[in-house]
Amino acid sequence: MAQYDIIIIGTGAGGGTLVHALKDSGKKILVLERGTYLPREKENWDSIAVFHNDRYHTKEVWKTTDEKDFHPQTGYWVGGNTKVYGAALFRLREKNFEGVTHYDGVTPEWPLKYKDYEPYYTEAEKLFNVHGQMGEDNTEPYRSGEYPNPPVSHEPRIQELHDELKAKGYHPFRLPIGVRLNENDMLNSPCIRCNTCDGFPCLIHAKADADINCVRPSLSDTNITLMTEVKATKLITDASGKTIVSVEAERGDEKFSFTADIIVVAAGAVNSAVLLLKSANDKYPNGLANGSGMVGRNLMKHNNAAMLAISTKLNPTKFQKTLAVNDFYWGDDEFKFPMGHVQLMGKSNKDQISPDAPFFTPGLVMDEMANHSVDWWFTGEDLPMPENRVTIQNDQIYLHYAETNSKGFERLKDKWSEVLKEVDDVTHFIPHSLYLKKNIPLEGLAHQCGTCRYGNDPKTSVLDMNCKAHDVDNLYVVDGSFFPSSGAVNPSLTIIANALRVGEHLLGRMK
Repeated sequence: MAQYDIIIIGTGAGGGTLVHALKDSGKKILVLERGTYLPREKENWDSIAVFHNDRYHTKEVWKTTDEKDFHPQTGYWVGGNTKVYGAALFRLREKNFEGVTHYDGVTPEWPLKYKDYEPYYTEAEKLFNVHGQMGEDNTEPYRSGEYPNPPVSHEPRIQELHDELKAKGYHPFRLPIGVRLNENDMLNSPCIRCNTCDGFPCLIHAKADADINCVRPSLSDTNITLMTEVKATKLITDASGKTIVSVEAERGDEKFSFTADIIVVAAGAVNSAVLLLKSANDKYPNGLANGSGMVGRNLMKHNNAAMLAISTKLNPTKFQKTLAVNDFYWGDDEFKFPMGHVQLMGKSNKDQISPDAPFFTPGLVMDEMANHSVDWWFTGEDLPMPENRVTIQNDQIYLHYAETNSKGFERLKDKWSEVLKEVDDVTHFIPHSLYLKKNIPLEGLAHQCGTCRYGNDPKTSVLDMNCKAHDVDNLYVVDGSFFPSSGAVNPSLTIIANALRVGEHLLGRMK
């Protein structure tokens, strides 16, 4: 049995970033990834393969509380879900780290504050090639410096929309996005500003993801071993329950047992909770590190919606995901509670919108709809509720989830519909269900977080401020699980920044 200094389980935004943070430590590091490298193939940019056939999502079947089956929109790859994310990389607002009063309740205060994360956000933006412009977002938190890369420019139709919004007194801004783009030298730019970015894998590796930016560059260090298609199945502790002594794993019928001084679980908020629950023992009969009873609880995924705004104006935009608006993030004069965030999505084509059209809609009409549409994504904060949770029964994953905070979110969509009719000659505003399926909203788990929250009190939290388990001395969880609340912006940058922060702590611990 090989002995390692540290084992990292998972290579997404948390685990992949942690590999990068520890790569120069000289420590012997084993990285376990249940998936493999996402293949470079023509299907990467094929709308039918990506969206209709869910080519890059797991075929696993999970269940809802009432025993309904669903296929989660999550992928097992080196790089995790960052392989197909939209790469919108936002900092949480300063107030998100405090207790925020929503229509449905108050979110918990974070044990650390924005100022504690600010330097790690800065480092994370450099690591993930984030483009943006300081000072444009009217809710922007304090920044110690400018973005590492200039903002991605709008194409003419989006620039027109930006100008119209600004003329009406709104505050549109260039979306902070992680792409390897050089608009001053497009001949040599890895990113080509294509129309197959948001939700697609990048065929030319120009999207900043945990695989390309973190894992692959780290493997040049001989102290790091990556094993793909190896799924961690159980964490074994000593008799005291205070120390993990081995990690059990499997690749098909092949069984493994690995040992390390420190174990980091970074399998995503759902699967990290599942691994801890499946690692129950005599000391922790309800799941490893679950003395609080909080493992798997407080699952959040955001209130998300994708909408297609169809107008009389032609929209020939290719790279559309360049604009966002936070004017209603904290509410408005008539609604004093937070509503959420609005941003553009990637540009849809007729193949992408066809699931939403009536069966009798001819292809030509869908082409016209796509050519005259602007695609919007809405994010609202859902609240951490103990009854919204992950459970496991006979190896079957169950998600128990009831929507929260929907009033503000519905108001956000209605408000934005009014805004677009005012500024953009919009004639139709219809749901667009590629990212969030209508029948079972739980499928849309790209923003999963909260199942192993961190905090100062072991009675109400799973992890301490360094994301070490209160109950187990050598166990850390470094993905979206640690979130006490979800905010209303994409969580990836906060996961990345936190992984850099925990990496710094681990370097100190392993000296």
